[in-house]
Amino acid sequence: MAGPTTAERGERQQKSSGPPPGRRSGKLRLRTIVILAVAGAVLLGAGVTWVLYGSSWLRVDHVSVSGTRVLTSAEVRDAAAVPVGAPMISVDTGGIEARLRRKLPRIDTVDVVRSWPHGIGLKVTERTPVLLLRKGGNFTEVDDEGVRFATVSQAPNAVPMLELSVSRTGSGAAGFRRFGTDRLVREAVRVAGDLPAAVAKRTRTVQVRSFDAVSLVLADGRTVLWGSGENGRAKARTLTALMKAAPGARHFDVSVPTAPASSRS
Repeated sequence: MAGPTTAERGERQQKSSGPPPGRRSGKLRLRTIVILAVAGAVLLGAGVTWVLYGSSWLRVDHVSVSGTRVLTSAEVRDAAAVPVGAPMISVDTGGIEARLRRKLPRIDTVDVVRSWPHGIGLKVTERTPVLLLRKGGNFTEVDDEGVRFATVSQAPNAVPMLELSVSRTGSGAAGFRRFGTDRLVREAVRVAGDLPAAVAKRTRTVQVRSFDAVSLVLADGRTVLWGSGENGRAKARTLTALMKAAPGARHFDVSVPTAPASSRS
């Protein structure tokens, strides 16, 4: 029996050279799915971008303020300058925080939060004065970090006055040049922070004559020589014990906590 002719063999090779019809259709479906998925993702991204930036649905229309004690909400809003009407997503929260701290030094910390869909919240923490510096007829408030953050016309209640009576001539001049006003203010703040609670409530004046000569004047006229800000906890314990042991004393010296002294005059 004669074998296949040359033409028949060529026809068979052509039929067997390509993928089966089922495989070709599967690849076509997969390619179509990929194209549709990519197109869907592009459309979805464009839609989300339009909603966030182009639509009127997610835009700032109010600014709320919380946490203020001395500052007013209007002062905080004015200083924040939140762009009302702008897309929520485009609001620069870091820039608003920096602007508030720069314009309102009374602010210690501020948290700017997006309150979707239309609000911006400003959560403020104000600095608390621990000492006051007299400045003419006004008072400069000093916080627990030694920052002089505000000048007010009326002294806040129960905040001690800080008196810097450092000599800038003679032997005191060298100490002043070495430490400077800012360092001496921080030292006074450090002392105020270490006082026993009962003494802190009665302290009316913190006097600084030099870095290591800080003293207190209490509401009843009694005085305490504290010395420098070093060993504050030990001095606080010693002062508490000394006041109990000598209730009639008018002057206390805890500058060296291991060798305290008291006197009636």
